[in-house]
Amino acid sequence: MNETYDVAVVGAGIVGLAHAAAAHARGLRTVVVDRADRISGSTARNFGHIGTTMQAGEAGEYARRSRELYLEYAPRAGFWLARRGTLMVATAEDEMQMLREIGDGRLLSEREVTDLAPVAGAVGGALLKDDMQVNPREAAATFAAWLAGEGVAFRWRTSALGAEAGVLHTARGEVRAENVVFCVNYDIDHVLPDVAERHGVERCVLDMMLASGIGLEFPVLTGSSMLRYSAFQQTPTHTELLARFRRERPDMIDFDVNQMYTEAPGTGLFLGDTHRTEPTAVPFQDERAFDLLTREARRLFGLTHIDVRQRWQGIYAKAPADFLREHVADGIWASSVTTGIGMTTGLGLGESVIDQIYGSGRE
Repeated sequence: MNETYDVAVVGAGIVGLAHAAAAHARGLRTVVVDRADRISGSTARNFGHIGTTMQAGEAGEYARRSRELYLEYAPRAGFWLARRGTLMVATAEDEMQMLREIGDGRLLSEREVTDLAPVAGAVGGALLKDDMQVNPREAAATFAAWLAGEGVAFRWRTSALGAEAGVLHTARGEVRAENVVFCVNYDIDHVLPDVAERHGVERCVLDMMLASGIGLEFPVLTGSSMLRYSAFQQTPTHTELLARFRRERPDMIDFDVNQMYTEAPGTGLFLGDTHRTEPTAVPFQDERAFDLLTREARRLFGLTHIDVRQRWQGIYAKAPADFLREHVADGIWASSVTTGIGMTTGLGLGESVIDQIYGSGRE
């Protein structure tokens, strides 16, 4: 722990790895510090969906840059990256109208949708070709191992206790670094409570499941997904669709469901998810949420049974703004994606923060 670095990154999730990769690309001596012995937080507990097309504004900028960086890093680091796009399935005319309004991707007929995925009840859909997919249980770990092989230092099982100019204090001693960047997601309140309070950071808690695969070649998203993402929220039909869900599907609203599915080779079908926001993540999960997710999956795919193999609780940072990036003090920074789009935007955010610290590295 006696080495001196240019950049110390606290947190080895996708956002922390993004900052480390951007710093290393500049030739900066970089260390990543994480309290766990492996990547096991939000980055490993999601769908692995990289929904570039679904983001607008600042999120859209980070998402587009993240897509470029995924295409650069995946072949070098050796993690699976699928570039097939996202299949948006419309099961009602207002959902189809929203797909027309978003003005991106290729609109599909009912027959074209069912040719691409084994869904039932579709009236049409769209193929958003710029979206991608990784296996969330493998991609970040493989990326971290590659960064380590390239010279980025990793200090696992090392809790960060705080920082001051030039020094990161940890449970294993001091790490000296010109700049310290905290990328600790929802745990920002543990190390920088004032920052968490200023930005209104809470914890968004999810229910998710893994089932045996059903042969999906594309991530499949539905009308409930259209209610959540910024690009869809800007369409004229968004208000109408939200009103219909509140009227006809209050259970989906009560559990704040984003009904979506991805399938990774050799792993299975990821399905979910529900959302609730609270300062502390209560560990007790409601079986009604899993019943709802299972029922909706059977309905969409016309199945009598879903072979559920695992259930888990996901958590991510949530705040009024989509991103937290703050120069906390001399040489101390905080950075987080404060909505559920870390896999989609994290690489772009990390590069942007390192650019802010050291000056833009791109023309």
